[in-house]
Amino acid sequence: MGSSPGGQLGRSDRMAVILARDGDRCVWCDRPFGRLVPPTTDHLIPRVKGGPSWLENEVAACRRCNGQRGHLGPVDWLAECERRCWAVHVTAIGAALDRLAAAIVERGGQRRARQYLQTQRRRFARRT
Repeated sequence: MGSSPGGQLGRSDRMAVILARDGDRCVWCDRPFGRLVPPTTDHLIPRVKGGPSWLENEVAACRRCNGQRGHLGPVDWLAECERRCWAVHVTAIGAALDRLAAAIVERGGQRRARQYLQTQRRRFARRT
């Protein structure tokens, strides 16, 4: 897999970049992060679906959302979160999908992720 500008950052530094970019709340359920709800790195396009370990493919999620989401695609998990009446950060999810698409175009490669991401972006656009 390719490297990203943040590829050399340690785990806590990566999380700091993600939180500065996306805010200090879970993108899926809107719970504020703190001592009782620590942020975790959630791959927007799951690794098993070809998603790279790039900052552009990572969002901050609480453990509950990250664990319950598993390998569901972002659009399917977004629908589930809305079904549960959680305050999903739809704008942040859309921006993350766009950011990852731009990074893949810029860096190339990611054949599996590219195809999966195109499908997710189409489905996301239809639902909003």
